Amino acid sequence: MNNAIYNFREPKNEPVFSYKPGSDERRLLEEELKRQSSLVADIPLIIGGKEIRTGKTGKIINPSDRSHILGTYHLAGEMEVRMAIDAANAAKNEWMTLAWMERAAIMARAAELISKKYRFMLNAATMLGQGKNVIQAEIDSACEVIDYLRFNNFFASIIYMDQPISENGTINRLEYRPLEGFVYTVTPFNFTAIASNLNTSVALMGNTTVWKPATTSLLSNYYFMKILEEAGLPAGVINFVPGSGALISSIVLKHEDLAGIHFTGSNATFNTLWKEVSENLSIYKSYPKIVGETGGKDFIFAHSSASVPELSTAIIRGAFEYQGQKCSAASRAYIPASLWEETRKSILAMLSEIKTGDVRDFRNFMNPVIDEPAFDRIMKYIETAKASKEATILSGGSGDKSKGFYIEPTVILARNPHFITMEEEIFGPVMTIYVYEDDKFEETLKLCDDTSPYGLTGAIFSNDKYAMITACRALRYAAGNFYINDKPTGAMVGQQPFGGARASGTNDKAGSHLNLIRWVSPRTVKETLIPATDYKYPFME
Repeated sequence: MNNAIYNFREPKNEPVFSYKPGSDERRLLEEELKRQSSLVADIPLIIGGKEIRTGKTGKIINPSDRSHILGTYHLAGEMEVRMAIDAANAAKNEWMTLAWMERAAIMARAAELISKKYRFMLNAATMLGQGKNVIQAEIDSACEVIDYLRFNNFFASIIYMDQPISENGTINRLEYRPLEGFVYTVTPFNFTAIASNLNTSVALMGNTTVWKPATTSLLSNYYFMKILEEAGLPAGVINFVPGSGALISSIVLKHEDLAGIHFTGSNATFNTLWKEVSENLSIYKSYPKIVGETGGKDFIFAHSSASVPELSTAIIRGAFEYQGQKCSAASRAYIPASLWEETRKSILAMLSEIKTGDVRDFRNFMNPVIDEPAFDRIMKYIETAKASKEATILSGGSGDKSKGFYIEPTVILARNPHFITMEEEIFGPVMTIYVYEDDKFEETLKLCDDTSPYGLTGAIFSNDKYAMITACRALRYAAGNFYINDKPTGAMVGQQPFGGARASGTNDKAGSHLNLIRWVSPRTVKETLIPATDYKYPFME
């Protein structure tokens, strides 16, 4: 047995491939896109390491072309959900007692497999199934997945090394126990990396999971699960359970061994989960740890000293990359009157060049929204703006779902800073702008802070240091990730730990040790070297 104390050194972020015309990576990805486009994947449940096909199925639709069926998936019933819980519990003891660096070695191998062997497979699945263009997929399903796997090993090293002091006569230590029970992971459609991290961060610390993936991301999520198995993940550590969220939750949340929830999704769903847990507290062995990232109404705030080209670029990229389907996407902007006309012209010029279409055409900056319900919801907001006297559509405003779920990048000018599209999360390619008088900078900062119940991301553009600091202080709780002279998206693992408070979640900072610490229940162990033999103390003499 190797008795060395091993620690992972801090890694570097995975380099982003450019996919320039003529490059090897572009050729290989295009070949993989063609291969997957010609297949109809059959996606089972994976419970206790076994593939299970229930016969109750659904279709995976390519949002770029709704007539293109990418796969068929099997849905869990009540029996399969209970099987998944049993499998997670059965795997728990052996997994948690495995040396932590052996668990980490599996994660490290998965990262290498994605970097070297399965990069294009995972990217193509994310592009076709989730409607991401090539660079958005590369950043997400390749680089960020790899970074989470590698950096979490490093963060675990930091946690396990943190030990209490021991004076002469005692030895004190902390045992970082995994939670007692299983963790329920509920993952969203929009980031393959989130689906990976919500499970692997938990598993790395010795826990086992019941994973409810989003239906609209099943293709990439299934491939990721298969990669973990190839990397050596033991049966039952992560159990892949597609199906009805309501059905799965109704069983999971009433089980005595529920130890935690790792969630990314809507406020409504997260609030429901939290309420149901609180109603079932008498059932559980321990208070479940609840970690969630929900939504955002993320802002870009410009001071009169801002650079217009920089500001305009941040608005376009921040609001319209991945069709605004990021929790961090910019969806409201506050621009001073002195900069508005120049900014307006700059934004409209960029929008006139943007192409929207199928992810397989690399010339397209924008692609489809994820599905028909999302399309209908987003268009409802746009139609509200069209009909209102308080708002004007400056660009876009149209959608077409005849072939794929395409919505034009839409910019709304709001005369009322509390117009609905300034306040509510839309999760689509819609940016609403409010123009304020230059001398009302601090007043408008307060308006920005008070307008939204969320507190996820935000940005200030300013070349005036005093104004910059004023904004940073005024918006202290408006954004858990705050950007200065940059768009409010694109957090990198190890560089900008991600998460927000208020209605945006529990702010447990994925991409740092702060998230991992939530998946352990520390035990203090004190060993006294020479125990006392007399109950009397000196003061009693």
